[in-house]
Amino acid sequence: MREILAELLEAVGAGRKVAYTALVETRGSTPQKAGAAMLVFEDGSQTGTLGGGCVEAEVKRRALQVLDQGQAELLSFKLDSDYGWDDGLICGGRMTMLVDPIRSPDDLGYFKIFTELLGRGSGCTEAIVLDAEKAGGGQPADRFLFDDSGTQMASRGSDSPATAVAGSLQPLAVRRRPYIADGASFMPQLERFRLLIVGAGHVGQRVADLAASVGFDVWVVDDRAEYCNPERFPTAKRLLVGPIDSALSGLEIGENTFCVIVTRGHNHDEEALYHLVETPARYVGMIGSRRKIKLIFEDLLGEGISREVLSRVHAPLGFEIGSQSVPEIAISIVAELIAIRNLEELSEVYQRVSLIEELKAPVE
Repeated sequence: MREILAELLEAVGAGRKVAYTALVETRGSTPQKAGAAMLVFEDGSQTGTLGGGCVEAEVKRRALQVLDQGQAELLSFKLDSDYGWDDGLICGGRMTMLVDPIRSPDDLGYFKIFTELLGRGSGCTEAIVLDAEKAGGGQPADRFLFDDSGTQMASRGSDSPATAVAGSLQPLAVRRRPYIADGASFMPQLERFRLLIVGAGHVGQRVADLAASVGFDVWVVDDRAEYCNPERFPTAKRLLVGPIDSALSGLEIGENTFCVIVTRGHNHDEEALYHLVETPARYVGMIGSRRKIKLIFEDLLGEGISREVLSRVHAPLGFEIGSQSVPEIAISIVAELIAIRNLEELSEVYQRVSLIEELKAPVE
């Protein structure tokens, strides 16, 4: 979304007309879920996608008309033979699209505040009125922005949302995916998370590239400058070169930090886990065989780390997808990071019992 908004601001600031389109409601089977966004320019070009196919073509056609008329509207599509036959995609679901024309720099106030909120990294929620009667007022396509504390920061259309809309807003920690309530679509934009990768080898490099592409701010720690450098990690926000012990000691690790331990050896893994396992990090994961992980757990128990704390560690890290190669391992790791970030609770398929449970507790 940040990239879409940046291009919108640049284009309109340069005098181009743009139609902002977004998928704000889905029902049943659809090729995209709510939250997808696309810009349509007056020359017919686009940035982003709403799922492709006939629906996207129809949205573009209508967006060009709306650019001339200057009034935001909602479009509804039923994915039957009318919108799927050409590509063999007949999902049977329903999609509701917002089409909002931005015709001059005077229309950019809402989008500038939206960009500012995303830049803070703390998350925000956009509410779009779908049914004014259920919402208790306003007009369809009215939009409102709330910061992570629930304070209204901007509006487009009506100045203030109906009481029902404001009252249906859920905290980001509770509702992390789009939802419908009281005639409005609520579109959470999640807070930015830092991913701390300890180990700049092949796996760490691949994880960094993938994680940056899905919205993590990547930091990398390694004691080897020939591995931990901008050439190998061009998307990293920060590179820390030095002994793992000193690099991690005192490093800021908060609730919005994910930690992945993928060093080149047993001792380095254990050292990193010792420093990270008792932090408030949202996620701590460590690569390795079951045997190695148990040995490290036993050592840390001997160092006074509690069983309860060690049970939080995702080890072996990543989803079980039969990974063999480095790219496959990286995909399995980043898939787990995305799931932990985006979902309120992991599916039972991906829930695992910690290996700490396989170590005998001391007899008192």
